[in-house]
Amino acid sequence: MTGLDIFFIALVALVVLAVVSTVRIVPQARAYNIERFGRYLRTLNPGLNFIIPVVDRVNTKYDLREQVFSSRPQPVITEDNLVVNIDTVLYYQITDPRKAAYEVANYLSAIDQLTVTTLRNVIGGMDLERTLTSREQINSTLRGVLDEATGKWGIRVNRVELKAIDPPPSIKEAMEKQMRAERDKRAVILNAEGERQSRILTAEGARQQAILEAQGAQQSAILRADGEAKAVERVFNAVHENNADPKLLAYKYLETLPHLAQGEGNTFWVIPGELTQAVQNVTRAFASDSSAAKPASGAEEEEEAEPERTPQLTSAESRRRPAATQAADEAAESAAQAVENARKEAEAAASAQGASTLPSQRAGSNEG
Repeated sequence: MTGLDIFFIALVALVVLAVVSTVRIVPQARAYNIERFGRYLRTLNPGLNFIIPVVDRVNTKYDLREQVFSSRPQPVITEDNLVVNIDTVLYYQITDPRKAAYEVANYLSAIDQLTVTTLRNVIGGMDLERTLTSREQINSTLRGVLDEATGKWGIRVNRVELKAIDPPPSIKEAMEKQMRAERDKRAVILNAEGERQSRILTAEGARQQAILEAQGAQQSAILRADGEAKAVERVFNAVHENNADPKLLAYKYLETLPHLAQGEGNTFWVIPGELTQAVQNVTRAFASDSSAAKPASGAEEEEEAEPERTPQLTSAESRRRPAATQAADEAAESAAQAVENARKEAEAAASAQGASTLPSQRAGSNEG
């Protein structure tokens, strides 16, 4: 290889290096500041750009996307003289690469120091409780101050957040006790409220149940009374439509009397005063029927011969009497027999009761 060939190869290499140095490809969301002979010339936008080699050079490169900066915990004194450590998180974005490069030496350090001083000013006017509950107010105040200060640096602060607020250990312990007491209080209140609500619902249910039962009993009594009223009305209409005479009513009265002594516990019962009159009415009624059947002369002789004797019917006379009259006599006799049996049972019960009380009275007299 001759010297001419070497020179030609070197020349080609220099040309290629010059072309490569001339071309600058800027990625998306990036910005390059170009200086010419040490003076700011322009900012390269994303894409293909050309510069003059040796004369122009790239001074700074910036990322135009939103970025996050987390500061170290900073001690801050509250209004009630308590020291708390506060961590902050900043979300910022470079809007003007030229100002970010030439208006401030180190924009991150400047933002950090400005955040600390502003935070101390804001927290210094609040007590601990307000500091813990007013994060939104603190964030908005910090963002307003930082956005105003960093605007001339070509930086926009989008958001400022308090990441952590750490009070002293003694304050933490006191706060935990307070929170535990508040939780216990809320638990007791909730239990009492639940028990109260349960009792109210139970009472309401019992009230509704009592009302429904009373309404059911009322409807049942009304329906039962309506049924009895209709039954009585029907019996009453049947009696009046059939034109019942006093003899039939007296007969039905005597027919009901034997049922009074059929119960197992009916050891004592009272015969109404109308029983004798009813028996007399029935006897008188059927006696009048029998006397009407006989001759008048024979009846007068019997009344004169035996005025005080109760008329006794023989078998022949009973055969001659009508069937209705015979049935009435049998009903009267059964009623009288039932009355006599009830009287005997009442006397036996009274004597048994007197016999049971007599030993107790004797024992009491002996003890006395």
